[in-house]
Amino acid sequence: MTEGVEVHQAQTNIADAATTSVTRSRMSSLQAVETDPGSEELDQQEEASSSFHSTGGAEDSRGGPVAPDGGWGWVVVAATVLVLAMTLAFPSCIGIFYTDLQNDFQASNTETSWVPAIMMAVLHAGGPICSVLVECLGCRATIIIGGILSGLGMVASSFAQTLVELYITAGIITGMGFSLSFQPSITMVGHYFVRRRAFANALSSTGTALGLSTLPLLANYLLSSFGWRGSFLVLGGVLLNCCVCGAVMRPLGAKPKMEAKAGQMNKSQLKTNCLSITQEREGLKGRLRATLSTVMPFLRRHMAFDLLCSSPYFCAYALGVSWMMLGFVVPLVYLVPYATAYGMEQDRAALLMAILGLINITVRPATALVFGLPRFRGSHNFAYLFAAAVLINGLSNCICGMATSFPVLLAYVIVFGISMSLVGSLLFTVLMDTVEMSRFPSALGLISIMESIMFLLGPPLAGILVDSTSQYTYVFFACSINGSTAGLFIMLSFYWLDRQKCREVKSSFTHKDINSLKPSTKMTIDCDYSLVPLHGNTIRDSETDV
Repeated sequence: MTEGVEVHQAQTNIADAATTSVTRSRMSSLQAVETDPGSEELDQQEEASSSFHSTGGAEDSRGGPVAPDGGWGWVVVAATVLVLAMTLAFPSCIGIFYTDLQNDFQASNTETSWVPAIMMAVLHAGGPICSVLVECLGCRATIIIGGILSGLGMVASSFAQTLVELYITAGIITGMGFSLSFQPSITMVGHYFVRRRAFANALSSTGTALGLSTLPLLANYLLSSFGWRGSFLVLGGVLLNCCVCGAVMRPLGAKPKMEAKAGQMNKSQLKTNCLSITQEREGLKGRLRATLSTVMPFLRRHMAFDLLCSSPYFCAYALGVSWMMLGFVVPLVYLVPYATAYGMEQDRAALLMAILGLINITVRPATALVFGLPRFRGSHNFAYLFAAAVLINGLSNCICGMATSFPVLLAYVIVFGISMSLVGSLLFTVLMDTVEMSRFPSALGLISIMESIMFLLGPPLAGILVDSTSQYTYVFFACSINGSTAGLFIMLSFYWLDRQKCREVKSSFTHKDINSLKPSTKMTIDCDYSLVPLHGNTIRDSETDV
């Protein structure tokens, strides 16, 4: 009994000492905020870390989230597969309704192509908004909100009377719902897996293949049965299943305690008071400095603009991927109109899209198994495989421009589908290897914004090319040039950066070896001179004196 009381008293003393140290550290940080405005960025980073752990939860001894590499993580992967099937693959099925929308609204190719362009642009441009919501609400709530938005957007688009209304409902609202759904799903997979991250990412990317193989057939069936308005209404109900997928995105750790929340609120209030006092002292200059100290950490946390300057690998990857996206999805939008414009039946054209999805379903799990092998774990060659896949994907568009027969288009779909599967399997893996996992959401948000600009320009530019030339062939040739140049740029950039890094490592080792040899040389010289006899003494006497 006495030993239990002593143990309890010892635990109480340890807890009091920890509380005192935490209080002192908080007071010292608040004093640093008042004296040094530059410390604001560090405090913002601490709040971001604490808020991330409140949503992600579990921490190990080093303060990072625990990645189980299995368990409930496989449920998260399955949910991510369904989310990607309903979000990233959805704009491709708009090609099934392309001709009907064009005839119903009496619009040109350029005007009609803005519908999938706006949808894909908003899907990727919503990265910063998604990052803010993930930090405030968590991944699970953000995915549920995205599912509600996407479903309501498609339901509202079924009542659209003009193309402008369709731009708002199907383009902006549905696209924003897609953005809020797919990005947190990818982030959750990255948190649940570390050793098997390449395998998990490749496996989750099969969701896009699943959507490509099923959504065109479903859209074609709905179009023949209910028309495009009824099809949009039914598809809106299908998209609400993203809410179910978001519900199983369980955070890694337990919910944050109320005491921790109260401590963070008190810290933020004290920090606000200190900033207000500083602003009153310094006037307009202090306000501008405080505003910049707030805006810069926000941009760094949610958009990762600093990585463009600090990380050459990320800069090269972001530029290459963004340039690739200008023509990457254009063939998915124009393949069905291209085939039907030259006499192919609508069912056979939709079958080509379904075959494309089936190839993705077959290839992506195979690549997931290969990349999940122990010899590939931690490999730094994924970037070169990704660049080679982008190069082949771009060159495959030349096949589609040669002829319009079903066998030729089938060969094109096979080559395009295999290369597309490799690109989709490695897209997020290379990004996770390029930046730290703590910066992955913000890096993904920045790349998404850059991609959204290209997604917004790609289909309308292709529509302008079709309207001016009355030929779909030139669209696929332009996509071939775009994809091949993007693949070469990524490959050559990473090769040059790797060479530069190897040179720096060799030079640093050379300097270390030279510096390590200097002390030993000095000791040898001293020893040699210490053995020289002085004033006629013998060598034995000098050694004795030493």
